[in-house]
Amino acid sequence: MIDLIKKTVLAGIGATVITKEKIEVVLQDLVQQGKVSSDEARTFASKIADEGRKEWESTSKDLAERIRELLAKADFAHKTEVAQLERRIQLLEEKVEAMFKLPTN
Repeated sequence: MIDLIKKTVLAGIGATVITKEKIEVVLQDLVQQGKVSSDEARTFASKIADEGRKEWESTSKDLAERIRELLAKADFAHKTEVAQLERRIQLLEEKVEAMFKLPTN
């Protein structure tokens, strides 16, 4: 499942890079054709980058929340729960050892 998530995220990043390159090409063409100034193209590129960043952050948060939900449904033990159980086992082992320890003279 983690591989699927990684592939999905990497595909999204790849699509973003391709889209950014295409936008740059289109903006360069528009500047060369005189339809927009280079300042307008930079402003537009900046707006697109900001919107893309916001979308990425939103998508990342949504993905993280869905992963948490899936893990909760899968009933996996959390690290803190495992650590608590390990500590309890250690204490019990120490008690059992102390109970059967022979006195030394």
